[in-house]
Amino acid sequence: MTAHRRQGPRSTNRPGRIAAFFDLDKTIIATSSVFAFNKSFLGEGLLSRRSIIDLAYTQLAYSLSDADDDQMVKVRQAMATATKGWEPAEVERIATEALTETVSPTVYAEAQELLAEHRALGHDLVIVSASGEELVAPIARMLGVDHYAGTRMALDAEGRYGGSIEFYCQGTGKAEAIRGFADRYGYDLDGSYAYSDSSTDMPMLELVGHPTVINPDRALRREALSRGWPILTFENPTPLLPTLERASGPIVGLTSIAVAILAAVVSFARDSRRHD
Repeated sequence: MTAHRRQGPRSTNRPGRIAAFFDLDKTIIATSSVFAFNKSFLGEGLLSRRSIIDLAYTQLAYSLSDADDDQMVKVRQAMATATKGWEPAEVERIATEALTETVSPTVYAEAQELLAEHRALGHDLVIVSASGEELVAPIARMLGVDHYAGTRMALDAEGRYGGSIEFYCQGTGKAEAIRGFADRYGYDLDGSYAYSDSSTDMPMLELVGHPTVINPDRALRREALSRGWPILTFENPTPLLPTLERASGPIVGLTSIAVAILAAVVSFARDSRRHD
């Protein structure tokens, strides 16, 4: 951890409630949430090896393009189409059953400490992730956070994934979700905190009074240095310690694994570019 880390969150005399908003992948856990569950999804038949290859080629085309909004829409729709007909409850069941083996060992020890510090100060803990809520939900319960939001898929008349995205919890979508939490629970955003590793989360970081970047990509590191934001390094994934408590339901409804796959592949591509 850097010297900035020792400043830590602090109590305030502000009248509103304070929240700490966390990105999930590469911020709390050292991997992508969907990559952690891939083996289980393959074993249960939700994903085939061919579908993973097809999705990877779709993402490759995106990463080699100018990565404009039109390309992002195409990739998101490809992921939604690939998972059309899936049952949200089944996805969450698989993720929950695989949680202890696949995700718990990848939680950063530094993130556990930071979550505990915020909890000790009476701050609410909130995960805001681009992954589908069926993946975020069991991880949020495991971590004992108060609220969580993820990407939500449109459902068909039978309650299955309908092949389109209703709410994409990425970029400005994360800021929208955070405003929703603030409206519902009375959070003082000027007194609140946000943590992320990705430059795509600038709208989320700019929304609060105390933004901090964790293991940032190059673009986010440049922004953090220019703005004087704290930069933390988390590097010790370890099994989750039973130190946190209290969990509650999602503020956003059922969602899809489809964009979780997209978020994971984008994260992988971004990590590859960091080492170029």
